[in-house]
Amino acid sequence: MELHERSIAQLSAGLRSGEVSSTELTKHMLQRIRMHDAALNSFITVTEELALTQAKAADARIADGTAGALTGIPIAHKDIFCTRDVRTSCGSRMLKDFVSPYDATVVENLQRAGVVMLGKTNMDEFAMGSSNETSHFGPVRNPWDRETVPGGSSGGSAAAVAARLCIAATGTDTGGSIRQPAALTGITGLKPTYGRCSRWGMIAFASSLDQAGPMTRSAEDAALMLTGMAGFDERDSTSAQRPVDDYVAALGQDIRGVRIGIVREFMGEGLDAGVGASIQVAIDELKRLGAEIVEVSLPNAGLSVPAYYVVAPAECSSNLARFDGVRYGHRCAAPKDLEDLYKRSRSEGFGPEVKRRIMIGTYALSAGYYDAYYLKAQKIRQLIADDFRKAFAECDVIVGPTAPSTAFRIGEKADDPVSMYLSDIYTIAVNLAGLPGMSIPVQPSAGMPVGLQLIGGLFDEARLLNVAHQLQLATDWHRQAPAGF
Repeated sequence: MELHERSIAQLSAGLRSGEVSSTELTKHMLQRIRMHDAALNSFITVTEELALTQAKAADARIADGTAGALTGIPIAHKDIFCTRDVRTSCGSRMLKDFVSPYDATVVENLQRAGVVMLGKTNMDEFAMGSSNETSHFGPVRNPWDRETVPGGSSGGSAAAVAARLCIAATGTDTGGSIRQPAALTGITGLKPTYGRCSRWGMIAFASSLDQAGPMTRSAEDAALMLTGMAGFDERDSTSAQRPVDDYVAALGQDIRGVRIGIVREFMGEGLDAGVGASIQVAIDELKRLGAEIVEVSLPNAGLSVPAYYVVAPAECSSNLARFDGVRYGHRCAAPKDLEDLYKRSRSEGFGPEVKRRIMIGTYALSAGYYDAYYLKAQKIRQLIADDFRKAFAECDVIVGPTAPSTAFRIGEKADDPVSMYLSDIYTIAVNLAGLPGMSIPVQPSAGMPVGLQLIGGLFDEARLLNVAHQLQLATDWHRQAPAGF
């Protein structure tokens, strides 16, 4: 088995046994990036020199016996995480030359665990998008079919993991931005409970929704990555002050008797027939493994998209107000006065989708409209959270489709924002409720990946990972790779 085909657990064993060094593994992955990334555009920045330095340090830790499971593993970071002395662009012209003076907490945690950073991955501008077409650095292409999108906003991370250009990657999920690209590229993506991973140093889109998570090829790898990423951070006021579970130890549990809830609202109109058939095959496999299948209802799930597209733009309009051309980021040439500086710096620095969401959010928060839009959306958000609480009284894990279709063609939805927004119709409710959710690959449809979404109760990532792992032990869908990679 080639090095890039191995899992984190397999590579960790190989590194400890001396079969391969982190330096050799890192050079192998950098060579793959040089060979393949021009066709995918999954990386914005490749940090070759830094990666080799970190690999050398990892080899020293392995030699002296202080290495952990992630030590020496080459990964990539979504370009929304601040990285010391390395460009952090957020996929935007606004930050295309910004070099962060510090590391995000997630980056710090993984560095402490000994990972090697290969570079920063492409993304929808400021994480706003469902296709990775809004990036200032151009669209990312899906390695399964390069005429299609990889999903967004973590499309660069998803494409890089799917094409075996890195062993794992970080992503962020505000309304499905880890899970939807994971589904469209055939990888495993986990959005933890809100507050499980620190948001400090992760450039904010919508502060009450954003959450960092791992993007890997298997649930076992996701458990290893989450162990390295998670934990309380006193610098983040929304960070959960509770211990990190032993996600790896939880993977060996039998799922006989686990109640799997099927959401009736997710399995009907709007779901592609081929995707629906693949989801049913996975549900049947879970039943064969001993899980108990029950039907549950989320009656307000249909309101999640309109509620999200009031709450998220409102928060983004506030968060992105800091990009004004004064302190950092793009600054227009020769401004006439302060007002001209603000207007031209922002109009030149932001792309169309970001501007659209800022305008929507500013409108929703304006005098006379706050109660009609923002306050009402927050009430709907509470109803959605209540629906999940009732559903989890009847089941342990909820499953269904991650996305309504397989990957669509680049440009297909570029002129239809509403159709694009509906790509996240099954994922958004999870963010509004703050719950953990993940997507794992199941039987492909017409040769393209399909994702099964698993949703758990608050801080129930261990159970989600175990159910996913048991399904992956019984199937080989997660081992399939795109042709040529």
